[in-house]
Amino acid sequence: MPMAAEGRWLRRSLARCSRNTFPCARSEKDKNMLKIDRRLIAHFDWPLLFAVVALVSVGLLAVLSATHTEERLVSGIFLRQLAWVAVGSVVMLVMVSFDYHALDRYAPLVYVFGLVLLSLVPFFGSLGGGAKRWLSVGPFSLQPSEIMKLAVVVTLASYLQSRVSERSLPTASVLFAGLIAAIPAGIILRQPDLGTALVIVFLTATILLVVGVSWWWPVGAVVLGSPVLPLLWSHLKPYQQRRVLMFLNPELDPLGSGYHIIQSKIAIGSGMWAGKGFLHGTQYRLNFLPEQHTDFIFSVFAEEWGFVGACVLLGLYLFLLYRCSTVVARARDTFGVLLAFGITAMLFVQVLTNIAMAAGGLPVVGVTLPFLSYGGSSMLVCMAGVGVLLNISMRRFLF
Repeated sequence: MPMAAEGRWLRRSLARCSRNTFPCARSEKDKNMLKIDRRLIAHFDWPLLFAVVALVSVGLLAVLSATHTEERLVSGIFLRQLAWVAVGSVVMLVMVSFDYHALDRYAPLVYVFGLVLLSLVPFFGSLGGGAKRWLSVGPFSLQPSEIMKLAVVVTLASYLQSRVSERSLPTASVLFAGLIAAIPAGIILRQPDLGTALVIVFLTATILLVVGVSWWWPVGAVVLGSPVLPLLWSHLKPYQQRRVLMFLNPELDPLGSGYHIIQSKIAIGSGMWAGKGFLHGTQYRLNFLPEQHTDFIFSVFAEEWGFVGACVLLGLYLFLLYRCSTVVARARDTFGVLLAFGITAMLFVQVLTNIAMAAGGLPVVGVTLPFLSYGGSSMLVCMAGVGVLLNISMRRFLF
């Protein structure tokens, strides 16, 4: 829906919450919500869970196809992704099992914990793809920047809940909310990880815009931000600058910086209507398509399943968006509305960025496709986010 209409819809939900008598003054019964009783099961959002299970299943098939070889169908990457899905499912169940208002109480700790993990990366992080972004935990690697996305959402929801009204947010509140996002985004940008930093900035801007900021904030951001662009450009790594330039015209360097975009578009286009069939894609099997199981998993899927399959996949994401929006609309307290909306924004900023990136509509910035791309940290955070959404939906009548 258009941003203005979306903002009015969200503000109506927030206004309804502020008029309710139950959200802010919960009874003693709320302290006993650690158990799953029949009332919670009755309000469980099964369609939302179905959408996630369907997307995760499609993702496993896509990773299997993108990583298999002639000698070995099941790769180590696929087995690790399967393990991350299992761990993510446990994380989702944990996030469902307790009253989500605990996240409000511990939001500062969640935020500080994320910053501590980020601060450890320069000293103890492992190198991969020319950047230090991961902390090794036994045989697995954890990416703190992924965890920080959810931490920022929780912290923003906790901070803004008492400052939301039908009028615009106070200037001090907007600045402090921006600071909440700017600190981790700046640290992440230095790793360097431009994609995750931009996701944090965009989801924060989306939350602030729909919650209610004066019209001069976006106008002022454009006016004041324009002179800063050359400074930001100078701080980008050379490969990041080349990616932006190649986005404008990839044919300038078809075998170098423009290679990713060109091969991705070839893979998507060669799928035509019905695709080449499962395990029969040529772009990735012949190693023409780089980062095929992470950044360009959509290209792999589109090549094998064609335009029809890509439309079905987009339909699944639209259904997921509809169910997430339903959770936002039904939430009975301000914190629940903001938290659900923030998680929805977190997921779909990534969906739009990744698919546009694969289709050549945006520069290649290294953003994963939720539930499809290979990556343990991404899977854990997405599953945790869904767990919180299910939690909010289940407890909307228990105040």
